[in-house]
Amino acid sequence: MDIGKQWRHILESVQDGIIIVDDKGMFVAANQTAQLITGYKESELKGQSCRILQCNGCEILGKGRGKKWCTLFSHGFIAEKKCIITNKHRRTIPIVKRATVLFNEKNEIIGAVETLKDISENINYKNELASIKRMYHIDDGFHGIIGRTPVMQNLYEHLESVASLDTPVMILGKSGTGKEMVAKALHETGHRSSKPFIKVNCAALSENILESELFGHVKGAYTGAENDRVGRFEAAHKGTIFLDEIGDIPLSVQVKLLRVLEEKMIQRVGSNKSIPIDVRIITATNKDLEKLIEENLFREDLFFRINVFPLTCPPLQQRKDDITLLIQHFINLDAKKTGKNILGFTPEAMRLMVSYPWPGNIRELRNTVEYAFVLARGKSIGLEHLPDKVTRCKLMDTNPVQYAALHNTIKFGFNEKEELIDALQQVDGNQTKAAQILQVSRVTVWKRIKKYGIKIQ
Repeated sequence: MDIGKQWRHILESVQDGIIIVDDKGMFVAANQTAQLITGYKESELKGQSCRILQCNGCEILGKGRGKKWCTLFSHGFIAEKKCIITNKHRRTIPIVKRATVLFNEKNEIIGAVETLKDISENINYKNELASIKRMYHIDDGFHGIIGRTPVMQNLYEHLESVASLDTPVMILGKSGTGKEMVAKALHETGHRSSKPFIKVNCAALSENILESELFGHVKGAYTGAENDRVGRFEAAHKGTIFLDEIGDIPLSVQVKLLRVLEEKMIQRVGSNKSIPIDVRIITATNKDLEKLIEENLFREDLFFRINVFPLTCPPLQQRKDDITLLIQHFINLDAKKTGKNILGFTPEAMRLMVSYPWPGNIRELRNTVEYAFVLARGKSIGLEHLPDKVTRCKLMDTNPVQYAALHNTIKFGFNEKEELIDALQQVDGNQTKAAQILQVSRVTVWKRIKKYGIKIQ
């Protein structure tokens, strides 16, 4: 295929990159923009296979010419497709590609013309825009993570710094602080975002099952292994594997995991064949791994291999100012899911929610909001809709004597119903005065009235 001078001028006048290949995928021409995007000179591309760019959007058959070479020649065109290519310097470049098949006078396929648009600047712009939004509180979220306090802003900055690299990251933090959300954000902001994100909960699996889950097995490897099985590492090839609760991995599996990380090869259980893998590894734990190392329960060499860039998810106690944001976010989610028109918490209920210590962190907060959402009937959630653990916390803070009385009532279980009816009769059904007699909160009186079905006349 020959490109005449007049076509050369047309190619160079277009802002996007343009490449032309023959019916066997060999480069015929590339304009200046395509050369800038790929890093190759036209002279370096000519005669080379289009496979040199390692485009992840191509479906190459490689069995001959035309339709036998690539599915593009069967479809006739590609309207628009986001892809990733690898340039001359081994850097991945995100692009938008369009392609059209070329025919001769006899309606025979002779090649294809493709346009390439570099969108890496758009991606950088989006990341910069996200940073600006967070800086000025225009947006409350970062890839699903809610928070705008200084500790969260610091976490976002560290996330963005390491996301584009393949550096192993260890996410530290107490249970319920959102370590999995951070792992997903790392994956979504990195260059592997279009590839799989595979999670493994190491604490939930026994030693034998964990090894099979991680590395796969072949048929007959052990009793019950009736078929070959792909492991999580193979499933995460080119993507990210997230090993949650890494501190619970048995020592025998730690040895094999270390070998995989160093050699980038896995062997299925029951097989001697090595399979190359390319994954980004992220781990998480709520345990003190250094203490486990001292107790000979965790390998020091594995610790140094996975703890290259540690990130810490702060507990909710350190980000009190985020609680109202999180609560409103959860209310919006529940409202969409159920259709209930609940707008938020009353001021008293919100103050109590903010003052509660939240030992279970975001997970406990999420469950509490959902519990209150179920009970609420109007447009707002009040004190009477909150769980006892939250209302007890208020009593403990404001009046230790009342809290002790309520605690004893619950602990020793005297006849609550009769005591409550007697108190209500003394004050003609006034719940506030009944609460004072019983030395409990008004909310507790209200809940006991509902519990025992007491009707106040």
